[in-house]
Amino acid sequence: MTLTMAIRPLAPAIGAEIADFDLAKDLDDDSFAEIESTFNERGLLLFRRQRLSEQQHLDLSRRFGRLQDHVLKPFLIPGYPQILRITNILDDDGQPMGIGDAGLFWHSDTSYIQEPCRCSLLYAMEVPARQGDRSFGDTMFSSLTAAYDALDESTRRQIADLSSEHSFGKHYARMQAAGSKRPDLTEAQKREVPSVVHPVVRPHPITGRKALYVNDGYTTRILGMAQAESDALIDRLTQHTIRPAFTYRHRWEVGDLLIWDNASTQHLAIADYALPQRRLMHRTTVLAA
Repeated sequence: MTLTMAIRPLAPAIGAEIADFDLAKDLDDDSFAEIESTFNERGLLLFRRQRLSEQQHLDLSRRFGRLQDHVLKPFLIPGYPQILRITNILDDDGQPMGIGDAGLFWHSDTSYIQEPCRCSLLYAMEVPARQGDRSFGDTMFSSLTAAYDALDESTRRQIADLSSEHSFGKHYARMQAAGSKRPDLTEAQKREVPSVVHPVVRPHPITGRKALYVNDGYTTRILGMAQAESDALIDRLTQHTIRPAFTYRHRWEVGDLLIWDNASTQHLAIADYALPQRRLMHRTTVLAA
């Protein structure tokens, strides 16, 4: 396919910005095919200066596939159960209006389910004001495919046939221990997200590229290893995935829409802001194809 859009890399190993494109008006089938091709290649797309209603956000997300209803029901947008509110803003009773501490560990969204989601679309509605050149509430992204490609042959042979367990409970418990205001998961919620097993080297379901599919947020153990040995290997692999050569740091602006591939990337939210600095994002999650 011949590219006709203004596309530039965000970082050497990951990401692309599609410039001067209005997703609410310009998204015909040919344009979406070009966007999807770039997305599959780069793993992360940025669109600046968007003005999307909740319905337009959903319509765009559905171009990539079926949408998820998130397990955290209290933080979904009323009338739009596929849109998760990510914010530190409180309601009139002082209660959180959404998840205020999302993604504070490196993770791939929903690696804790049997068929992890395809991608996530995060739309910035409010962001903390910058102080000079300093931005707040940035998000880091890492390419798991580039990380795998850079492994030495000895490590590739070591992990080729290994599998790991992923658990939503690991991340949730760590957040609560760190002082999160998230309520305890109900027994019904726990049953919705039992632990699952994935290969450590996971082929991308669309491109076939191998990804180093372990992350600090949800990976609990390597099967067939003593816990200490498993912990050491997980730490070595996760530290490898976040080397600067594989990463990109996004400095948010109002109207930014980021779309990331959860099979080939992981991400981390930088929690360096607090009220009265406000941050409000809407997120949709596209299920596996």
